[in-house]
Amino acid sequence: MSPATPWKSRSPLSARCWHDGGKSAPGPLSHLDVAGLDEPARAPDGAKTRTGRSLMRQWKRYGWVGLAAVAAVGCGDDPEYPKVENEPVQQQARLESFEDCAPLEQYIEDTATRRMRASLEQMRPRNGGWLFGDGSMPPRADAPTEGDASSGGGSPRGPDDYTGTNNQVAGVHEADFVQNDGTHIFVLSGPRLYLHRSWPAEQLTLASSMEIQGWPREMLYDKERKRLVITSQVDDDRPGRPTVWGGLLTGAPVMDCAGFRCGYMGGDTLKVTVVDVSNLSSPQVKQQVFLPGSYLSARRMDGAVRLVLSDDFRWPADVRFYPEYSSSLERSKKQMNEAIDALLVKNEQLIRAQTLADWVAPGKHVAEDGTVTPLPVSCGDFYRSNAPTGLGFVTVLSLDLDAAEGAAPLGRTSIVSAPGTVYASTEALYLAASHWWWWPEANQSDHTYLHKFDLSEPNRATYAGSGTLEGSLVNQFAMDEHEGVLRVATTVSTWRVADPTNNGNDGVSVPNSMETHSRVVTFGAEGGHLQELGRSEDLAAGERIFSARFVGKKGYVVTFRQTDPLFTFDLSDPAHPRKVGELKIPGFSTYIHPLGDTHLLTFGEDRAEDGTWTSRALKLSLFDVTDLAHPKEAFTHRMGGTSSYSDAQGDHKAFNFFPAKGLLALPFTDWNYNNGYDYWTGFTSELRVFRVDTATGFTPVGALSMKDVYQRFNEPQWSWYWSPSVRRSVMADDYVYAITDAGIRASKVGSLQTPVATTVFQPPVR
Repeated sequence: MSPATPWKSRSPLSARCWHDGGKSAPGPLSHLDVAGLDEPARAPDGAKTRTGRSLMRQWKRYGWVGLAAVAAVGCGDDPEYPKVENEPVQQQARLESFEDCAPLEQYIEDTATRRMRASLEQMRPRNGGWLFGDGSMPPRADAPTEGDASSGGGSPRGPDDYTGTNNQVAGVHEADFVQNDGTHIFVLSGPRLYLHRSWPAEQLTLASSMEIQGWPREMLYDKERKRLVITSQVDDDRPGRPTVWGGLLTGAPVMDCAGFRCGYMGGDTLKVTVVDVSNLSSPQVKQQVFLPGSYLSARRMDGAVRLVLSDDFRWPADVRFYPEYSSSLERSKKQMNEAIDALLVKNEQLIRAQTLADWVAPGKHVAEDGTVTPLPVSCGDFYRSNAPTGLGFVTVLSLDLDAAEGAAPLGRTSIVSAPGTVYASTEALYLAASHWWWWPEANQSDHTYLHKFDLSEPNRATYAGSGTLEGSLVNQFAMDEHEGVLRVATTVSTWRVADPTNNGNDGVSVPNSMETHSRVVTFGAEGGHLQELGRSEDLAAGERIFSARFVGKKGYVVTFRQTDPLFTFDLSDPAHPRKVGELKIPGFSTYIHPLGDTHLLTFGEDRAEDGTWTSRALKLSLFDVTDLAHPKEAFTHRMGGTSSYSDAQGDHKAFNFFPAKGLLALPFTDWNYNNGYDYWTGFTSELRVFRVDTATGFTPVGALSMKDVYQRFNEPQWSWYWSPSVRRSVMADDYVYAITDAGIRASKVGSLQTPVATTVFQPPVR
């Protein structure tokens, strides 16, 4: 590694700053390094947050927009500090492997240095003001920051039919905090795994529980092998400072999670625990894996488990992103620039003094007998993109459950990139990562890089090719692979100049509005690339995609601004994806569930056409798409009001449809403030059950209330990662189970208000 080169011998960087007097909307979230942000920035007007878990979920979805606005606020160019140009979109995206460790370390440190420089350059006083837009200094270093399958028991046979995890692709099992096999239900709650005998329903019994190190996230269950693969976050007290929250943008210290009960957000290492549950009363840990990073997603195909995790760049502890505060810096532009110049040199020296082990920590494997096997970094497993995609590392960890236990049957494939959206078919895993723009410019559009990994080997994800997509994805359902063709629903956002007289100091018009439209694009793998095969017409100007679903050779997309257009697509010819129908109704759908080939069952929100918040309610819709060119909203059902909430709004795993019985179960929480000042009088926490029939629509069956369990664990015990509201459900024959962080309750479908059994969990104590 070459020694640090002084600043003056390099091309100094300065981010182009811009402002529009606060008139414009914030830019895409790809402008920020925010760890763990996996949801789209789409805050409906008047959106309200909730307490507990839903508060954090709403915050993640809506709250970061303000940070994007702060990052975008800026100033005119200073000829003494030339601006750095945005890197162009790579139309032929690809991943390139590292032959050995020296180039990997060099690339990491070059990337970190570039990001550090651009961040500090935004601190410079310029004609347009400071980064914070009001002429004020960055916060002082010492200033406080805010918010800183068992034997024994049960029936000899299980139910005739039951529901499992709501998976996107048949044969590709998705992780969740609840798993079941018809006769057993497993739940992660707080720091524990709870194992139940669940059949017959009247004999629902908590067989055992076990402590899971750290903070559990999700798990996969293999019924054939009777294995649970559990992910949790642990704190290994790794050195350095991760790129999270205010750390990079403002230099504020990372929030002390121990003081704010933020659970897995405080973990810097992912732990994978494989548990044998063949004896439900005595589960046995078979192996454990520790790797640096945070859990993103997981899939299982037979005995092959794929876990996707991300890790932050961990900056040297002494790296700072603003100069030490002094009153003289506020008054002297010259002194401020000199302080920044000195800090740039010091920071780069610190960055380049780190070793590869400081940037990428090794892992370890712990066998059933306690034998620890180190998992050193293999630099040949790392790839870099030929396009800018933000700071971080994304790793696909492959775990073969059929391999000999104790042999650490692991495979790792890593990309030096910020995390993105994950989709998996039975044959491939796709990662969608956003192009990194340093700042908004006129006529700039967001782009996404699609990376494909072949999953034919159970212990390895092999890089297969990349492609470039204009636009961004709402979630995993925006991608789908069918007969070797990848179909993607994308919303393209482009900065425009609404007022040509609004110029920056360099005379260039600054962007102050954003145009959007959406389309469906198809890709095929050819010669190590994902080549675009075709695209549909642009649709829904001024709106964004809120949900998408692909079913065979058909596609469905829902966009939203004030009305909810449902678009239907004929995808039989991949070279010519074609919009064939459109239906406009108030509100929007956040999830689309196919009912055979002729109907769609959707869930979302109902809104007045003028967007008035007071008209808001949760909404079920049944669409008849028999005639693809003329879709019809055959039936609807409204639930709750302005305060109603369901986990199914943002998580498809909370949406539970039971085809064998034609039943739908949805978690539901609401507050009716018309009942006076008593909170509990107007409070509802229940599982709502509906009979769904394509000929008659929705028939409410009733609700299984968990209000008393919720009330038992009162507010002081809640946190954003643990609240006792109903979140999931399981249905088996004529019984339904409501599942919360606080326990499980079972009832017969015909008498939901009369529970047959209830189990209660322990709240977290840390």
